[in-house]
Amino acid sequence: MVMTTVAATAVEGRTASSRGSIEEIAGRMERLPMCGYLWRLIILISLGGFFELYDLFFTGYIAPGMTQSGLLSTTTANFFGFQGIGAFVAVTFIGLFIGTFFLGFIPDKLGRRFVFTWALVIYTIATVIMAFQTSTEWLLAWRLFAGIGLGVEAITIDAYITELVPRRMRGRAFALNQTIMFLAQPTVALMAWWLVPQSPLGFDGWRWVICIAAFGAVIVWFVRRAVPESPFWLSQKGRTAEADNILSTIEVRVERQIGTKLEVATPMFIPRSSTTAALPDLGRTPYLTIVLTLVVFNLCQAFGYYGFSSWAPTLLIEKGITITKSLQYSFVIAFAAPLAPLVAISYADKVERKWIIVTMAFVIACAGYGFAEFVQPVAIVACGLAITFANTTLSFAYHAYQTEVFPARIRAQAAGIVYSASRVGAMFSGFAVAFVLRNSGVSGVFAAITTAMMIVMLVISIFGPKTREQVAA
Repeated sequence: MVMTTVAATAVEGRTASSRGSIEEIAGRMERLPMCGYLWRLIILISLGGFFELYDLFFTGYIAPGMTQSGLLSTTTANFFGFQGIGAFVAVTFIGLFIGTFFLGFIPDKLGRRFVFTWALVIYTIATVIMAFQTSTEWLLAWRLFAGIGLGVEAITIDAYITELVPRRMRGRAFALNQTIMFLAQPTVALMAWWLVPQSPLGFDGWRWVICIAAFGAVIVWFVRRAVPESPFWLSQKGRTAEADNILSTIEVRVERQIGTKLEVATPMFIPRSSTTAALPDLGRTPYLTIVLTLVVFNLCQAFGYYGFSSWAPTLLIEKGITITKSLQYSFVIAFAAPLAPLVAISYADKVERKWIIVTMAFVIACAGYGFAEFVQPVAIVACGLAITFANTTLSFAYHAYQTEVFPARIRAQAAGIVYSASRVGAMFSGFAVAFVLRNSGVSGVFAAITTAMMIVMLVISIFGPKTREQVAA
């Protein structure tokens, strides 16, 4: 009798272990319907990303206020001038680079949920302190620390969504994620338009814009505690019982919502290279070509993206538009940011993502020329809307694209390495735009952006892999 009990226990243990294996987890996840519960998890994760983009975008919108207060200048005499807006943009992305490149191992080692908890804490503390600085040096220093927290958060969001959502729904999931995140752009534009020209309670308006971000992040920290750990990550770490328990809970909630039992899952075949992948594999076939392609892509797309979004109000001022009108136009242009990924929900899983990226790069290049050359307000705003729409469409596509190509075992770290190149590109864009703006004007800035977008089109169309049907494991 004892031997029978022991044998039964052993079988039960093996069954639990099997249900938490990566093949079983993949099969169980792939057959989940996209019901309200999964969409809710995506929304909770995306709220943290909202503040990542709020933080990135307020750089451009509060820049006129910081220059007006004398803390920073629009341009500097030297290329690497650390008294100008370019330096503020640069340190933001230096922090993001540190977070994505050097700390990308944290979500792969300690878990996705760990990062969701602590990255916002670092960001909030650094942002509040930054808002009260009165010297350029300390303003830049605390901006750096805030960027580090956001850098780790950004790659973890992408990895989590890739692992949470069945591949047939992944494009739509990223489109919703980016819609929520890009609501930050009109939000910060509105806050800046309203607050930057003023000094409520004797406190500079641009400082209020910064504090609002920190206050919102605290609320999100509490709300997002309901997000479970990634079953894929747990399974890859050998924590099969935990993976099975979490996924079982998800399945129960899904069944409750759809009103019926889920179909029996079929284990999926997972290549051994996915389950044994290690960081050195990125230097070998098949990943080396992918890594090099995405590094070049990220360098160039970031220059094009942040060369516009971080400088839009300032570029308008350089075209002779007043600071108030500049912020008003920028507010209108910002509405295209969440609209683009919202529209993309209708086609995100029907079109190969690499071709979305190529097409949007072409639109940015064309609309950028119009933004630089037109003088009529309606034409300028129309081109700005087109650039923003294309930029955010490109963003949802490549965030999905550059996480799907890597296995879950090293996904966050690998995506962090290639994504860190965008931080380098964005960092130098701050100095480069200031330099080109001083020497060649707004037309020169958009000539540089067009060149960057042409390179994006070439490398992705020639070397970019297809990923729309790739399994998350």
